[in-house]
Amino acid sequence: MKIGFIGLGIMGSRMAANLQKAGYSLVVYNRTREKAEALVAGGATWADSPAALAGQVEIVFTMLASPAAVREAALGKDGFLSHLAPSRLWVDCSTVNPSFSREMAQQARAVGVRFLDAPVTGSKGPAGLGKLVFWVGGEFDDLEACRPFLACMGNKIVHAGCQGMGASLKMVINQLLGTVMAAFAEGLVLGESLGLSRVVLFDSILGGPAAAPFLALKRERIETGNFEQADFPLRWLQKDLHLATVSAYETGAAMPLTNVAKEIYRLAIRDGDGDKDFSAIYDYLVHNTTFSRTVKNTPSSRMTPRISAGAMTVRMPLDETFRLDPINQIFAGVSRRSFLKSAAAAAANSVRSGSRRFSNRRPPLSDSSCRN
Repeated sequence: MKIGFIGLGIMGSRMAANLQKAGYSLVVYNRTREKAEALVAGGATWADSPAALAGQVEIVFTMLASPAAVREAALGKDGFLSHLAPSRLWVDCSTVNPSFSREMAQQARAVGVRFLDAPVTGSKGPAGLGKLVFWVGGEFDDLEACRPFLACMGNKIVHAGCQGMGASLKMVINQLLGTVMAAFAEGLVLGESLGLSRVVLFDSILGGPAAAPFLALKRERIETGNFEQADFPLRWLQKDLHLATVSAYETGAAMPLTNVAKEIYRLAIRDGDGDKDFSAIYDYLVHNTTFSRTVKNTPSSRMTPRISAGAMTVRMPLDETFRLDPINQIFAGVSRRSFLKSAAAAAANSVRSGSRRFSNRRPPLSDSSCRN
């Protein structure tokens, strides 16, 4: 039997390699051919397009980055779906929203192709070791026909229900993964702002009831500050959180925490952290947080609000100093640039009225620094 595999990124390349190690004959396609060279050197056949791949195989696995990429591979100009013979099986291992997965199932059904949604849990390490978890939606008989192949790539297979249920379960899991990581990172930042050492925080929290087990795997990255060579890139987790919120919108579920977490990850991407491991959300938070709340009663402290590029210091009548960091600005629905422009306008009006005095601590942001 020949197996087609489309999508040879961090996960797909390792999954395909495990099928090859098990003795299966592969036909492979990837948008950039160089990612397929190791598999081709091991005996896999290269296909010039998804359509060309479909005519040579009995089962197709897709492991792609987004719904748009899956749609293009399946239904695009050189898509594989219309070129698969009836009764062939398509197994989509991509992380996509459930409604999209059900749409692909309908498209497959229309041309007589069977369909399973089978997204995975596990990063590049488990993928290489063949220890992924598969969350499968679809007909039980189709799962049984596919089980020997899944067993080469994973050590746990869960039949979640009908088509779309595998994708649904994966949405829940990655929603928790993203929000828990962000909450843990925020907790570390809080602890450090209160004077606790990072060692004490890790030793006290990890392994206890407040910490998910996977967080222990992120300790070394956070302690060393090495977020490169990502196990799971931050930008893809942000994508998954977005898909979770899309799914919630479709079903009417409220997701306030997930929406906030999604935007924090988006800010980290804009700050250049998209290709880093998703635990880099800690690094983003710690470098965009002000650790001070001071109370001053000297005459010199009775100054009016002062604006800077990174934060705004507002001295209230009782001389309590509060700092509004960029994250809080975004939560309020205001971009950093808009926030600064509005605050500067308010400052000018106050100066003209003679009621308050403002001074700029730093030059205003340039247009280029506000882009992205």
